[in-house]
Amino acid sequence: MTAEQTGTGAGDTAAFATEVARVKSSGVLGEGGRLAELFAFLAGRGPSAEPATQIEIAETVFGQAASENDDATVRVYIHRLRKRLEEFYGQDGAEDAPGKLTIPSGTYALRFLAAEQPQPRLPLHRDPRKWAPWAAVAALVLLLAVAFGLGRATERGAPEVNPIWRPFLESDRPIVVVMGDYYIFGEIDPMNPEAGRLIRDFSINSKTDLARAQEANPARYEMTEDMGLNYLPFSSAYGLTELMPILTQHHKRVTIMPASQVTSDTFQTSNVVYIGLISGMGLLEDVNFMNSGFSVGESYDELIDGKTRKSYISGEALSLASTRYYRDYGYFTEFTEPGGALVAVVAGARDTGLRGLSRILASPDLPERVETLAEDGKGFETLFEITGQQGADLSDRLMVAYRRP
Repeated sequence: MTAEQTGTGAGDTAAFATEVARVKSSGVLGEGGRLAELFAFLAGRGPSAEPATQIEIAETVFGQAASENDDATVRVYIHRLRKRLEEFYGQDGAEDAPGKLTIPSGTYALRFLAAEQPQPRLPLHRDPRKWAPWAAVAALVLLLAVAFGLGRATERGAPEVNPIWRPFLESDRPIVVVMGDYYIFGEIDPMNPEAGRLIRDFSINSKTDLARAQEANPARYEMTEDMGLNYLPFSSAYGLTELMPILTQHHKRVTIMPASQVTSDTFQTSNVVYIGLISGMGLLEDVNFMNSGFSVGESYDELIDGKTRKSYISGEALSLASTRYYRDYGYFTEFTEPGGALVAVVAGARDTGLRGLSRILASPDLPERVETLAEDGKGFETLFEITGQQGADLSDRLMVAYRRP
């Protein structure tokens, strides 16, 4: 599905109304409450209305007076509603629907996307069964990366700090390093327990999601169990190794937390540095792309430049197993939240992009355009193209460097 498929004709308007009624009757939004009210508000505006503003939603749905202060309530509920819709359309039988309702990243609007003929698409991640053997050691790798980074800083002395990170070190707020993580659950056959496996289901992102799926579709999820496991991409360890020696120069303690545990309160008391894949940002995805010059495309392998409408699509998924060279992308942005929190996002479309980007951002010598934007002290975002081969980042090229809108 593409942006051009957003329904605006009479047929799609009718399909939009049909899908609205289907979502309401499914019970996925609950019997009532603010989530259902938010959905009703957006649905009532129609499929082609201008996106609502945060103030409109705060006043109409939440009964909050207009204020310049931002407590992130609207963004949190938009994020929850988007995930509920993804869950609804991830159920069995959803592929037969004429289309689906979605809330595009960076907007407060409900859109209808008509179904298209099946086409080869880039997978969001590699086969989750290939990840299963590594999930148990993810935490160990993370700890080793931090220890290695700190040890390297001790041996070589504190690394030189470039203009990107100086505001974080000079701020009185503590730093929270947020790691992009993913929920996995187990499937255990009581008659054949040795054949059990760990599963990554893109529509299930928490223990609560799993419980809801078990209740809604017991035939499919009857043998699933919450294992208390989340996993991190290995490239996150490389990112930590590069950046922790810099961030730990802060005069206050630096803490690490998974993206799945980030709430609006995180931004009230701390500055935030995200390290991970674009697909693992969680709530930060809404915080970032709501006022960004970029948007996520058909999958998290694609970023679209809002100024030029050019798409940047990672080739890692299709080429990683071969010796061919491919292009991956690393996205970085730095901005200040309305509540005063400094936010930096160090994200790769895939692992190669994150590894290459982390090395660039840790260097004392930034590309001239990036250094100029960082020294101005205003929000900006950049995109780097990283040439890779079998997971190794070989070279890099700055593609975009803009001020944030």
